[in-house]
Amino acid sequence: MAVKKESQVKKGNIVTIEYEGKLEDGTVFDSSKNHDKPLEFEVGSGMVIPGFDKAVTGMKKGQEKEFSIESKDAYGEPRKELMKEIPRSALPQDKEPKEGMMVVIGTPQGQIPAKIAKVTKDLVTLDLNHPLAGKKLIFKIKILEVKEKK
Repeated sequence: MAVKKESQVKKGNIVTIEYEGKLEDGTVFDSSKNHDKPLEFEVGSGMVIPGFDKAVTGMKKGQEKEFSIESKDAYGEPRKELMKEIPRSALPQDKEPKEGMMVVIGTPQGQIPAKIAKVTKDLVTLDLNHPLAGKKLIFKIKILEVKEKK
């Protein structure tokens, strides 16, 4: 009787994983425990950041791994063109704007989060970069399931 060999994760597989993502200082920024179910995605399809796709490739069901992803393979470096100055009067007047505060901006494509980077008497500078841009990410993952794409 032949024993079925566990196949390695490859591009096009659908994988189900448990994960925890941390910053270099140990701050947990996301975990599958915070969601109703583990993360499922198609490897190599662009559904996750590039470094994550690379890290799961070659793993097997049941395998655990800890790895880091440099910012260039995660959310990229912060971009200056994503820093926008707007009139202070354009913000809701019910709260005093403060540096570090998060606001939601309505765009034709939908709502996006922005962090207030600077506040002056007349202007507010919004940072529209992804909150994890420029950061090295550290993940601990476990492959729960590997399926062939149908």
